[in-house]
Amino acid sequence: MSETGLEGRGVIVTGAASGIGRATALRFAQEGARVLAADLDQAGAEETVKEIGAAGGTAVAAVGDLSDQQVVDAVVAQAVDAFGRLDVLVNNAGIMDRMSALGETGDAEWERVIRINLTAPFLLTRAALPHMLAAGRGSIVFTASEAGLRGGAAGAAYTASKHGIVGLVKNLAVMYRKQGIRANAIAPGPTATNIAVDADSEAQGPAVVGQLIGANIGRLGTAEEQAAAAVFLASDAASFVNGAVLPVDDGWAAV
Repeated sequence: MSETGLEGRGVIVTGAASGIGRATALRFAQEGARVLAADLDQAGAEETVKEIGAAGGTAVAAVGDLSDQQVVDAVVAQAVDAFGRLDVLVNNAGIMDRMSALGETGDAEWERVIRINLTAPFLLTRAALPHMLAAGRGSIVFTASEAGLRGGAAGAAYTASKHGIVGLVKNLAVMYRKQGIRANAIAPGPTATNIAVDADSEAQGPAVVGQLIGANIGRLGTAEEQAAAAVFLASDAASFVNGAVLPVDDGWAAV
């Protein structure tokens, strides 16, 4: 029996094809949880499932655009059908903006970042809640960001999306704590993943953010370090932790 209390629990991890999402899915499986690995990248999601299976764990893959309500409903239904329960939702999937300052941010950049980083987690959480409420317990973990804690870690769209995640976490914690639901977030600092930043180095936003990040960050983190924090927040070891946003950043938030 896992000391985290995750043995046999049903878990959805989004953005599980690579990076923090894959590391988180693998860590849950190591703790004995059954994992649905959701991502737009089919090959990557299937590789995560293959790794879990090779290590003796249980996992299934789900592929689709998680900002689409029909896809969201299908993913939640697949998890419940596969595991008979849904105990944990990890809203990890996300994209970067172009580090654009507000005046440089076009409609397409704004709408895409907000849709994927904030609306998709909202849709997934709304779809998962009825199953958790029926069980009288559940844990929801979000991947926020250092950009959810400060104004100089990313562009306007990404910063707004991650501040939105922080607000969503706190509201969920207050609204559903009496029904046994916990909501928390990790706020990663710079982490070695394959997430791409298509920034124009000559634009105002990247120039300002680049100087601030370069002056204040510590070392580069690993996906496994972020995963360890996310799994802790989901586990029984964090049973009295609710509404927290945990910086996982080598002290950057303390600067």
